Amino acid sequence: MHKVYGSATEALDGLLHDGMLIAAGGFGLCGIPELLIDAIVASGVKDLTVASNNCGVDGFGLGKLLDTKQIRKMMSSYVGENAEFMRQFLSGELELEFNPQGTLAERMRAAGHGIPGFYTKTGVGTVIAEGKEHKEFNGETYILEEGIFADLSIVKAWKADPTGNLVFRKTARNFNPPAAMCGRVCVVEVEEIVPTGSIDPDHIHLPGIFVHRLIQGEHEKRIEQRTTRKKEQA
Repeated sequence: MHKVYGSATEALDGLLHDGMLIAAGGFGLCGIPELLIDAIVASGVKDLTVASNNCGVDGFGLGKLLDTKQIRKMMSSYVGENAEFMRQFLSGELELEFNPQGTLAERMRAAGHGIPGFYTKTGVGTVIAEGKEHKEFNGETYILEEGIFADLSIVKAWKADPTGNLVFRKTARNFNPPAAMCGRVCVVEVEEIVPTGSIDPDHIHLPGIFVHRLIQGEHEKRIEQRTTRKKEQA
């Protein structure tokens, strides 16, 4: 199967439609599929539901899709770095489904393994548990969480071979693997495509069976929050 495409626009051709559910990898601005996000912005597709740890920052990452009002609903665990997100949510323009961070990752991972739901203690007794099935196991109460089966996964990896075997770099190996697994179609952007067989099998973080389309590109390495120490006086 031919998986390597020339651009993000080509890789997303025929996959986008209004009202779809997209799972997006990344944590803050680390490991986000910025090229694929830009192509989705340019496509004009709207009424999107996006499952991602957060929604980027103002004017970058998924924040670009907020600026263009293409996102209808976010399924996230942290949204504290985006003023436009806050404005749209408080004004009723944006729907938000909050998830504990581990629960969100497991909902993606579970779907990738064909598991429609699982029980967890996380969120019991909080607003997270409202409207969800409760069940007792060994005297402890758990709530039922459903797997996230996305129409499309967009993720960012460090290296890939032409068959789609992926290697993530450091913190970018966060939500990207479970996000990649839960989509009916998975499109990946990488910094480098290396020859087939050149990646040690023990170093592959996600096998190519989960990857359908692949692009290589240049990426902007932004720092989400820059913290510096004041220069000491001599």
